[in-house]
Amino acid sequence: MKFGEQNIKQAVELLKMLISTPSVSRDESVAADKLQMFIERSTPVMIDIHRHLNNIWCIAPGFDANRPTLLLDAHIDTVKPVAGWSKQPHTPIVEGDVICGLGSNDDGGSLVTMLQLFYLICQNPQKYNTIFLASAEEEVSGKNGIEAVIPLLPPITCAIVGEPTAMQPAIAEKGLMVLDCVAHGVSGHAARNVGVNAIYKAIQDIEWFRTHTFPKSSALLGDVKMSVTQIMAGTQHNVIPDECSFVVDVRSNECYSNKELLQIISESVGCDVKARSTRLNSSSISMEHPLVKRAMELGREPFGSPTLSNQALLDIPTLKMGPGESARSHTANEFIKISEIREGLSIFTQMLDGLEL
Repeated sequence: MKFGEQNIKQAVELLKMLISTPSVSRDESVAADKLQMFIERSTPVMIDIHRHLNNIWCIAPGFDANRPTLLLDAHIDTVKPVAGWSKQPHTPIVEGDVICGLGSNDDGGSLVTMLQLFYLICQNPQKYNTIFLASAEEEVSGKNGIEAVIPLLPPITCAIVGEPTAMQPAIAEKGLMVLDCVAHGVSGHAARNVGVNAIYKAIQDIEWFRTHTFPKSSALLGDVKMSVTQIMAGTQHNVIPDECSFVVDVRSNECYSNKELLQIISESVGCDVKARSTRLNSSSISMEHPLVKRAMELGREPFGSPTLSNQALLDIPTLKMGPGESARSHTANEFIKISEIREGLSIFTQMLDGLEL
């Protein structure tokens, strides 16, 4: 597969359009409309375009149920713009090699690159089926994103999840579980030696969260990480609080499921513990998988990623990879380079041309 400057020109055109169209998670309908129209007028071959809610997918011609199927996924939603932007977040600014705007790096660069990659595969049939998916609600792990689409697709063998990784393959990713914890005491007058202070009880558990180390560590992802990020207690200065609630952010490695961690935590602390969800587990792919081996043949270096993506919602082998830098995501004056999009398309085409899954 070979790409030309027309592919890069189209990618930049689409990226500018996406930047100029606000698409915060759960409010992506306008961006999805524009993306669908863009695909309809730019596709080089006849393809069926499907949509469910704000998710759009296309299946390459010649689909054969007897062949393995590769999913190319990237998300169309963004976070809200943070404070500190010195430019207009939804005004795409091109200065030399740089395109600046909200969602340019996360995840517009991957999305436009993968769409052009899909077009090239459509024109250069492979030994596998290919599906391109522009998914919604990734930034909030929403149930109306990729999770709602997978049951509507043919069986998927493996996937590349497009995220800014500097085109290095993330072969493992930490999971996420958010815990709401409540320590209970007994109220009383602060001037008297009565009551049981729920804050003091919470402090004991918070110290456990701060210092506890789970025995199973990952070579790629390290230890399970727990961080207390919010705390709330008390009604006024002269009342001993009878309740102290706090929030814990748990980042799991592939050695534990979130349900396993929840059970261990619940048995180890004195407060009530409730998980908001246990569905965002850690994920990993074998170093022997054809996608990983091909990436390594091209000089790419596998790594473990601390950030969450749609990988957490897929129970198939997945590789996270795309143009751009993760450190730019969710920052003011977010940007991506056109040269990074070009490099991304070059590496992806070399990875996937002739690949046997």
